[in-house]
Amino acid sequence: MEEKKRKIVVAITGASGSIYAKVLLDKLKALHQQIESVGVVMSDNAKDVWKFELQNEEYANYPFKVYAKNDFFAPFASGSANYDTMFVCPCSMGTLARIAHGISSDLTTRAADVMLKERRKLILITRETPLSPIHISNMALLTQAGAIISPASPSFYSLPKTFEDLAATVIDRCLHLAGLDIKSYQWGE
Repeated sequence: MEEKKRKIVVAITGASGSIYAKVLLDKLKALHQQIESVGVVMSDNAKDVWKFELQNEEYANYPFKVYAKNDFFAPFASGSANYDTMFVCPCSMGTLARIAHGISSDLTTRAADVMLKERRKLILITRETPLSPIHISNMALLTQAGAIISPASPSFYSLPKTFEDLAATVIDRCLHLAGLDIKSYQWGE
């Protein structure tokens, strides 16, 4: 029996860590045989941070449909569209707080709210340190609601050689959490 192809949302916020979003988009592009569609939404700050950190505007060159940050007619703004996974990468603490408290003020927070209410995978790749008690409380609320908090905390036991290799240690783990079949370093193998 053929595996069902995935419908995925990628929301990119203005937190530092655009390399994580780039690696995620690159990997999703390479996994096209497992994916029916990828919808992307970026905040204005995300575009600015990407340009600053990566020194390019390649976010515009991916083969995915990009939706405006306030496009509430995007398919994943409704549970009936059956998107099964959403990544918020990188996830700012402001976005995390709005999601945790049900403030659906833009497409990112509305889509995340849909994922939670429909009991689908919501993976937040957070970027902040240190964490305040407010951040930790918001993370606890989201975890209790079914989200997966996956801090952008790279591992080193695979001996990564580049920034992209290092970012991939986080992204590969998140792709595994989403149930995608990806070949990557695994401890003990």
